[in-house]
Amino acid sequence: MSIGPKILFGKFGNNFMKNFYNNKKVLITGHTGFKGSWLTQMLINWGAKIIGVSLPPNTTPNLFDSLGLKSKLYKNYFEDIRDYNKMKEIFEHEKPEIVFHLAAQPLVRDSYDDPLTTHSSNIMGTANILQAIKEVGGVKSAVIITTDKVYENKECLYPYRETDALGGYDPYSASKAAADIVVNSYIQSFFNPKDFGLGHNTLIAIARAGNVIGGGDWAKDRLVPNMVRAIFEYDESVTIRNPQAVRPWQHVLEPLVGYLMLGQRLYNGDREMSGAWNFGPHEEGVVCVEELVQKGIGVLGKGSHKVIKDYSKHEAGLLKLDISKAVNILGWRPKWNFHDGLRITFEWYDQYYRDPQNIEELTNQQIRFYLGD
Repeated sequence: MSIGPKILFGKFGNNFMKNFYNNKKVLITGHTGFKGSWLTQMLINWGAKIIGVSLPPNTTPNLFDSLGLKSKLYKNYFEDIRDYNKMKEIFEHEKPEIVFHLAAQPLVRDSYDDPLTTHSSNIMGTANILQAIKEVGGVKSAVIITTDKVYENKECLYPYRETDALGGYDPYSASKAAADIVVNSYIQSFFNPKDFGLGHNTLIAIARAGNVIGGGDWAKDRLVPNMVRAIFEYDESVTIRNPQAVRPWQHVLEPLVGYLMLGQRLYNGDREMSGAWNFGPHEEGVVCVEELVQKGIGVLGKGSHKVIKDYSKHEAGLLKLDISKAVNILGWRPKWNFHDGLRITFEWYDQYYRDPQNIEELTNQQIRFYLGD
């Protein structure tokens, strides 16, 4: 499978990122997850000292083990972010300069089955990280990842802006919206940009990303992992529950570069970077579930799908993000169109199921390709 013509991304190349992150002590929560593993690999490539804090991987296979990340980390902690004393102890011992907080209970459907764990992980887990940053000190830059599901979704064509009202129908969305409010409270109360350099030396941002796809995700009840299991493992039709649900789809590398840009700008004392940021695709990447499945099957050249409508657990029908703030102020923008993101995602899985031993090299090739190296 070919990933198409090379695109040069100018200042997003390796030198731009490597020179800054090289030798920095970076703490990543959720480093064993799908997005966290991609972020960890990128930063390891650039010589960062990664302190990982997370529960062990919860799927087999998983990207963390496939990339052999545990052996590459500066420090690895398999700990629960709900344990504040342990979080504070890690911060005191490791003294990170930069924090990326990704750890969460990330699944909408699981949140219906276990709302208490969802709320305690996503709300109190986030509060614990912020409190550790406050009490220990030394962190100069923190990017707290929530989700595009934080908005009060009115199921309209309007793309949500960072200033729009927060909400949450399902427990996952509600927990993330609440976490977002907690972060903003800590920013206003303890890390206010107006007081930077006087009362404190820490700047904090909130990142809200759309639906991400990419190689190495095997989470249950996610569309691409469900496709992969059906086509590569079970040789059966892909089952989709809500075919007309519309989401903003983007390759995982897109928002990760946005997080990394924020991390750098905050570290350098850019007060304007504090606060909330949307990361999503251009308009052509906002498509329905069935269209993604059909195009994915076309990319692979095999597979079929069937629709089994299941509305027993409410999920949003339409969600769009306004990314103009990130484009115009941060200088970030999506690089891959929807089809390229799909092709590169399924190239990864196709290679994995043919030769999993070489998946680390392919992952790094895709990172280098995205960055224009």
